[in-house]
Amino acid sequence: MKTLPTIHGVTEHDAGPYRLERLDLEFSNGERRQFERLHGRGHGAVVVVPMLDDETVLLVREYAAGFHRYELGLVKGRIDAGETAEQAADRELKEEAGYGARSLLRLRELSLAPTYMSHKAQLVIARDLYEERLPGDEPEPLDVVPWKLDALGELILREDFSEGRSIAALFIAREWLRSQRD
Repeated sequence: MKTLPTIHGVTEHDAGPYRLERLDLEFSNGERRQFERLHGRGHGAVVVVPMLDDETVLLVREYAAGFHRYELGLVKGRIDAGETAEQAADRELKEEAGYGARSLLRLRELSLAPTYMSHKAQLVIARDLYEERLPGDEPEPLDVVPWKLDALGELILREDFSEGRSIAALFIAREWLRSQRD
C-alpha cells in the first residue's frame, strides 16, 4: 500500500455551493505539489433507480444548465439535514417523478471526480412504486420516461443521456436485480 502524501498546509476559499481547498502536499518521493479539491456543502446526495416493474426504470428529462439542453437521467438530489439516504430518495422521487416507493434500498456509494472533489452520492433502488407528487424546486414539471433495462445499450448511446452517475447506477442496479433473481 502506498503511503499517503503529507499535507503541509491547507487554505480555504468560498466557491458558492462549494468550499475550495488548496493543499500543499509532499509525496513519499519528496515531490511537492499544490492540489485543489472541492467540498460540497450539505449532507450528500442521492441517485435513485425507480423501478416501475422488474424490467422498467423511470427516467426524468430535465434542463441541464451545464450543456444548455434537456438531458435524460435518473432522479437525484440533495440529502437534507436529518434525512437518511432512503428518505431523501423517496422525497426526491415524489418531487421529480410523481411516485413514492414502498421499498427503498441503498445499494452503494458513488463518487464524482474523486481526484478533485469530495462529492459522494448514495445509490438507492426504489421498488413497489405508487403515484404521489410533492412540490419540488424544479422550475417546470419534468418529463417521466419509462425505459426497459433490456434496452440499456441503446440508452447509453443517446446524446441526451450522458450523466456518469446515471449510467453507472443503471448498470449497478441491473446487476443487483439479476443477482436477486438467481
